[in-house]
Amino acid sequence: MVSSITSVAPVEYKNSPSGAPDAISRKSATVEVILRVFLFIGSLTAVVVMVTSKQTELVPFPPIGMVPNTIRFTDTPAFDYFVAALSTSGLYGIITALLNVSALSKPAYNKVLALYIVAIDVVILAIVAAASGTAGGVAYVGIEGNSHTRWRKICTPYDTFCQHAAGAIVVSLFAATILIVLILKSVFTMYRKIPN
Repeated sequence: MVSSITSVAPVEYKNSPSGAPDAISRKSATVEVILRVFLFIGSLTAVVVMVTSKQTELVPFPPIGMVPNTIRFTDTPAFDYFVAALSTSGLYGIITALLNVSALSKPAYNKVLALYIVAIDVVILAIVAAASGTAGGVAYVGIEGNSHTRWRKICTPYDTFCQHAAGAIVVSLFAATILIVLILKSVFTMYRKIPN
């Protein structure tokens, strides 16, 4: 009686050189390091642009007349939260980039660490998305005002401040997009490792 032995390797690796799975894993890890560095750069840029948003203008103050008034990001709690959230995202991006660099030197795939990183990626995405939405809502009221509550537009006199805030919010959306790509990439990588 002749027994047949079947390979447990995925079909795509049966006829490939023995190093093919390692090469794909190294390439995937390299792409992830690059994406995480972009996450760090995007988050840091958003924080720097928001923190440097400051403008002083002369505003009417009856009965005195025109007085100088300075507006900065710390005047709005939503912008404080934005800076804290994007700072956390940037720190997380550089830490996980360094973890992935160390994983390149040790090619053994650590499933538990990868699972934790994906879970934390989702949490960081939620934090960044909430911060971007909150800051965007405040920026919208600054640009358009709100006639129902009699809130005036502040971006007319404080145009430089508003441009900085808008730029920071746009860059934070870039960071959120990078996180979405990282999550999808991690899920796809885990899916490929599931045996058929």
